[in-house]
This record gives sequence, structure tokens and C-alpha cells, in this order.
Amino acid sequence: MIAWLLEFGHTLLLTIRDILPIVATIIGFQLLVIRRPLRNPKKIFIGFLYVLLGIAFFLEGLEMALFPLGKLMATQLTHPDFINSSSEIVRWQDYYWVYLFAACIGFATTLAEPSLIAVAIKAEEISGGAIGAWGLRLAVSVGVAFGISLGTYRIVTGTELYLYIVVGYIVVIIQTMFSPKMIIGLAYDSGGVTTSTVTVPLVAALGLGLASTVPGRNPMLDGFGLIAFASLFPIIAVLGYAQIAEWRNRKNSNIT
Repeated sequence: MIAWLLEFGHTLLLTIRDILPIVATIIGFQLLVIRRPLRNPKKIFIGFLYVLLGIAFFLEGLEMALFPLGKLMATQLTHPDFINSSSEIVRWQDYYWVYLFAACIGFATTLAEPSLIAVAIKAEEISGGAIGAWGLRLAVSVGVAFGISLGTYRIVTGTELYLYIVVGYIVVIIQTMFSPKMIIGLAYDSGGVTTSTVTVPLVAALGLGLASTVPGRNPMLDGFGLIAFASLFPIIAVLGYAQIAEWRNRKNSNIT
């Protein structure tokens, strides 16, 4: 218990060090540039205290649970006894459970992502209900699920990352040309909100664990890159969701 308290205290001090520049910037602009006093300083102080404690606990949780869990799952799913393979030759077909797990964990973590929930709610409010919060969350989650699953396939096969990224952004550019203008900015932002507090730790741990256990893969060269898939494919999914919704609206208008 004492060892954990010392470790948590160290994490808290590092968090305070990282948060102080943000606090100094906000307060400095408020007092020196805008030249107005802070409203409800007591409430703001308590809020920052919650932020510090929350981030410190979250970082401890990453080290104690999420990172080890992601690595453990990757190790177990790629064990020769589990995939029934005693050969040193890597066959991508043997790792189908890895692809399924990656898709499921990508979908679940994205659907629970607080930043995505906030963006989806704001998008629904501003659009007057034209963009459904639940539909947007599902579209982004499906995009992340497919992207991370494809990213694990890349790690297993050892193919070059840039090939997937180049082709993906070509698809995004083509979709952008034919998508409703109202959704384009939101779609691009959707790729950013997926790389946040819940999704990134598990996805990063999964990639590193997978690259460490698949024969012939280097964690430094192959273990990173899953976050890029988690950022790219939600854009494709949201643009596709908007295009399908627009097509259905036109079809219903023609029927009526």
C-alpha cells in the first residue's frame, strides 16, 4: 500500500507539472490580455483539482490494467497452442481471432469514448437533429473497428504502413468530393476524437503486444501505427454514413 501511494504521488506530481502550463496560459490570458477577473475562482480551482486527480488515477489505471491487459490478450491470442500452429511461418489466416478481437475492442472503446459522445451530442444539437448522435457514434465505432482489424492484419503480414495510409486518404479525398458539405468537417474531426483517453491505451498495447509475439515482427517497426488506422477509417465511415443518408433522403423524396 505504501509503495502504491508513493508511486501514485510521483504520478500526481508529474501530472501537476504537465497541467501547470495549461493553467498558466489560461489564467495569464484572462488576467493579462483580456484583463478580467476569473469568474467563480473557487469552482475553477476545485475543477482543476478534479482534473489533476482524474488524470493521475487514469495514468495509474493504464499502467496497472489497460496496458498489461492489451499485451496479455495479444500474447494469448497469438500463442501457438491457441492458433494450433507449430510452424515458424506466419500465416495470416491463423490469426482470425486477433482480427475479431481487434474489431470488437475498437468498436467497444470508441462507442464509450467520452470525447466522441460530447462531439456527437453537439453535432446533433447544432444540426437540429439532422445528424443523429447515436448514428454518428455507431458510424465512427464501425470505422475504428474495421481500421484496427486491418491494422492488426498489417502487423501479422508485415506489410508497409504507408500503403494503407496512402490508399485510405485517396478514398477520403474521393469521398470528400461527393459528400454533403455539412458533414465534411465533422467527419475529419471524428478521426481525431477517436484517439483519446479510452481507445488509445488499449489499441497501443494491442499493437505492441502483437508485434512482440508474432514471429519475425519488431515491436518498434511494426508495433506502432494502429492509432493511424483508428484516425483514418472513422473519416471514411462518417463520410460513407452521410452519403448513404443523403441517398436515402433523395430516394424517399422521389417516392413521395
